[in-house]
Amino acid sequence: MRLETRKLLDKAFSGLGLIAIAVMAVALLLILTPIIWRGSKAFVFRGTVEHRRVMLEQFDRGNPDRFNQEAAQVAAARAPIYQMMEAFETEMKAMKSAERREYKSAFKEVEKSIEQLLGPIPGEKTPVLLRQQYGQTRWDRTLVKLHEVLYSEEWDYSNPDAMGVLVETPRSEHFAGTQLEPLFPYLEEHLDEMMNPKTTFYWQFITDTSKDSHIFGGIWPEVLGTIYLTLGAMLFAVPMGVIAAIYLCEYAREGHVISFLRICISTLAGVPSIVFGLFGLAFFLNTIQVSDSKSVLAGSLTLSLLILPTIIRSSEEAILAVPRSYKEAALGLGAGRWHTVLTVILPASLPGILTGIVISMGRAAGETAPIIFTAAVSVGAPLKLWETLSQPTPALPWNIYNLCTEHEAVDEIRHVQYGMVFTLVAIVLILNLFAILMRARISKKLRG
Repeated sequence: MRLETRKLLDKAFSGLGLIAIAVMAVALLLILTPIIWRGSKAFVFRGTVEHRRVMLEQFDRGNPDRFNQEAAQVAAARAPIYQMMEAFETEMKAMKSAERREYKSAFKEVEKSIEQLLGPIPGEKTPVLLRQQYGQTRWDRTLVKLHEVLYSEEWDYSNPDAMGVLVETPRSEHFAGTQLEPLFPYLEEHLDEMMNPKTTFYWQFITDTSKDSHIFGGIWPEVLGTIYLTLGAMLFAVPMGVIAAIYLCEYAREGHVISFLRICISTLAGVPSIVFGLFGLAFFLNTIQVSDSKSVLAGSLTLSLLILPTIIRSSEEAILAVPRSYKEAALGLGAGRWHTVLTVILPASLPGILTGIVISMGRAAGETAPIIFTAAVSVGAPLKLWETLSQPTPALPWNIYNLCTEHEAVDEIRHVQYGMVFTLVAIVLILNLFAILMRARISKKLRG
């Protein structure tokens, strides 16, 4: 091959490599930017007086005297709303029955929307559900609920050749000429006074437990459960994986049996994670019964089997990459095989082994399917360490899926969903960063 052709090919491959890196960077940016932006809103947002009320009453956090002063100002701003509603109810009693029926259902919708916006009407019985005891805690959701108060929504299906069209009608037109008509402009003009939004840094989103299925509070049980499952999986998988790799590289004689084992390991690395989940349910829970029901122990064992092939293969490659002269020098000085492996080969291959552990750790933290059947529950309290042997736990991967697909108030808790995703990504990055720093420190010592 001519020198000019070789140089041209080198430049072409270098260019393709740079393009691939740029595409990967752009893809990563497109994925992480919305996660970081929307996930950060779980921690930093404009919190209303209702948020501060929840913090004080449910989490005993805040200054009661200062809040009482604020609540008094807010109550004064809301008082005209309730006076207009009471006046309209009195007005309805004087209406004819047909006219009263016409207004009654529409007024119930307004009343319900205002209760969702501002909280229970003063003087009424306290609702049972926690979410109904408070108004909107976040300013962005407050604006959504305000729109629902101001406008009624109907779908127009009059055109059979087209999709239904959403038609929004101002409620003030329906109540024109009644005592309720001034309510709508007043609500729109004085919303700030009635909700008193303030920029809030809610770092306790990580450390608080959830209230009323994540309507209020934080995600501490899910964070703790994810850490338990990840570290538990590594505790079982790393020793088994590294020992298996040492045996395959240093002790096993090449033959049909070892070749078959390598094929099995490679095949297991590509098995769908849901299969491991079903196996964990059938073997760990139903056959050997490591616990009476779902538990962190069963989930960790299942995840350890999931990541075991990756750890074995990466450890094998790291061990085989150690120069043969290291082994020959140790054996020539009289060291035994196990002593050589323990003091020479294993330390030299440790950076490569840690690379496989880093990759496996990220996968274990983010897997959903294996823990659905073995460890995860939708709602639960933070577990003590000894409870992991017998109790299930909430976990970020499962709860993200659950909140996005099955929660009855899915639109109300978008910030929780993105906050969980943001936290899960951060946990994986922190664990990986810790492992990378360890690998760099070990490599530096070996070079020294």
